[in-house]
Amino acid sequence: MDSSVSSSQEKVWINGQLVDENEVKISPFDHGLLTGDGVFETMVAYQETPFAFSRHYRRLERSASVFGLSLPEADTLLSACRDVVRANAVRPGRIRVTVTGGRAPLGSEKGDYPETVIVAAGKLPEQPEITEVVTVPFARNEHGALVGLKTISYGENVVALAHARARGAREAIFGNVAGNLCEGTGSNIFIVNNGQLITPPLSAGCLPGVTRALVADLCDVANINLQQTDTHLSKLKDVDSAFLTSTLRGVQPIGRVDGQPLRGTAVGCTKKLQDAFRELCESQIDP
Repeated sequence: MDSSVSSSQEKVWINGQLVDENEVKISPFDHGLLTGDGVFETMVAYQETPFAFSRHYRRLERSASVFGLSLPEADTLLSACRDVVRANAVRPGRIRVTVTGGRAPLGSEKGDYPETVIVAAGKLPEQPEITEVVTVPFARNEHGALVGLKTISYGENVVALAHARARGAREAIFGNVAGNLCEGTGSNIFIVNNGQLITPPLSAGCLPGVTRALVADLCDVANINLQQTDTHLSKLKDVDSAFLTSTLRGVQPIGRVDGQPLRGTAVGCTKKLQDAFRELCESQIDP
C-alpha cells in the first residue's frame, strides 16, 4: 500500500492558487477525467527544489504539445512546486504536476476552456534495495499515438501492476507488440548479459525516462559501454543481472524475474551506477 497519501488535508496548487485539498474544484466535464486528455510529471524534492526540474519540464512540454495543451512558464511551475513542498512539509517528497484539457463536451472532442493545472506533493514512498518483477501478458504498442508520452491514461499500468502485486512482485514488465523487452509500469529497465549493459531503445515503445537518460550520461562518464538495442522478452529471466530506473526508484537492482532469481544483483556496473546516481542526486539539483 502506498502510504504517501494521508487522511489529513493537503495543500495543492491549482490554476495559480495554493489551496486546501478540500477546496479544489474540478469540473465533472474535465476532459482529463472524461477521456484521459492530460499529461503529468513526477519529481522528487530532497529539499524544496525538485531534482532535475529542467529535464522534467522539457518532457512535459513535449507530451503537452502532442495533446495541444498549453503549460505555465517553467518558472511559474517551479515556484508552484516549491510552494507545495513548503506548505506540506514533505522532504524528501514526491511532486506531481498534472495538466488536463479542462472543461469539454462529453466526448473525444476538446472544449474551448483553459487547461486544468495541478501541483500536488506527498511523502516519498520507501523502496526496497532490491526488487522483484514479473513479466505480464499484455503488450505495449510501440506504434501507438501516445508512444513516448507521459500521459494520465494509466489504465494499462493499473491492471499490470495489480497483476504483479497479486504475484508478490513490485513491478510489472511489458514486452511490446514485436515481443521485445519494453519497460515497467513506471520504470525503464536495463539488463546485463555476458558483460554487456543493454537497455531497450526508444523505438521499442518505452518512455524516455529522465533517470534513464541520466544513467546513460553516467555510463559515458564511467566508460561503461551501454547498448540501446532490442532484446526478446523471453530472454529476461536468463540475463546475468538487471535493474530498474525511475524518478522514485533511482537505480534499483532486480533480484527475481517471474519468481526466478537472477545470477547477480547489486554487483558490477549496477552497483557502480547506483552509487554514481546517488552521488549525482546529492551534488547537483538540476543536472
